[in-house]
Amino acid sequence: MEKVDFNQVLNNYNEVLPKGVFLTTKNNGEINTMTMGWGTAGFIWNQNILMAPVRKSRHTHKLIENSKYFTVSVPLNGQLKKELQFCGTKSGRDYNKIEELNLELAEVEESEVPIIKGNDLHFICKIKYQQDMLKENLDQDVLEKMYPDKDMHTFYYGEVAAVYRE
Repeated sequence: MEKVDFNQVLNNYNEVLPKGVFLTTKNNGEINTMTMGWGTAGFIWNQNILMAPVRKSRHTHKLIENSKYFTVSVPLNGQLKKELQFCGTKSGRDYNKIEELNLELAEVEESEVPIIKGNDLHFICKIKYQQDMLKENLDQDVLEKMYPDKDMHTFYYGEVAAVYRE
């Protein structure tokens, strides 16, 4: 694996995000990953930032709330579709997704949260800010379409501590 510059890979990340990426976190020794299909990447507070939305009902939410880091592993070439589908439809409350899918983890020096090998890009993110969505601040059309059960997201803004390319 090689370390690369965030700005060199930003376009690839934004192009593949709607197809799904792996958001991984760890707390008290428990590692969980989920499929993330939207978010943002950019420059805030003079830092490269990835924003990862996690619904409050998700098992990942419980873990990331007590973590300082998350990682995002990105398959640029269409690999791991079955794994992304599973991680997007099954809960870490009911499955150990890492074991169930035989996902191979790799440690990184910047964080205790591992990356998922077999992906093309890996972002290691240190949480700098988090914000719960407030339904009263959301446009009514978006609220009705995307949140009929009022299962809102928390947005986690992570400073990109490192980017790796496999």
